[in-house]
This record gives sequence, C-alpha cells and structure tokens, in this order.
Amino acid sequence: MNKRYRCIMCEYIYDPAVGDPDSGIAPGTPFEQIPDSWYCPQCGASKADFEPMED
Repeated sequence: MNKRYRCIMCEYIYDPAVGDPDSGIAPGTPFEQIPDSWYCPQCGASKADFEPMED
C-alpha cells in the first residue's frame, strides 16, 4: 500500500492511486518516484513541502 502525502501549505493530498495526471504523474506512482521538480497542483508548493500522512 502506498502512503499518501499532504501539502503543509494548503492540505492538498497526493494519493498514489490517483497520481497527478495533469502534471504527467501516472496513477500508481509512489510519492518517492515523483521528480523533485514536481509541485503541488493546488498551491504551487514544492515537493519538499509535503509530509507523509498517518493512516
């Protein structure tokens, strides 16, 4: 099971099951495999501004 990550700036949740198709991140892509140049599609924060969520 892939862990979800939350943007600390706007609370956007990156869910690996969904990915971020609008940014070229296919469904099923673990957060760790997203390029460091990726940014939050909601507020523009960097990948470094995401934290793992507790399930």
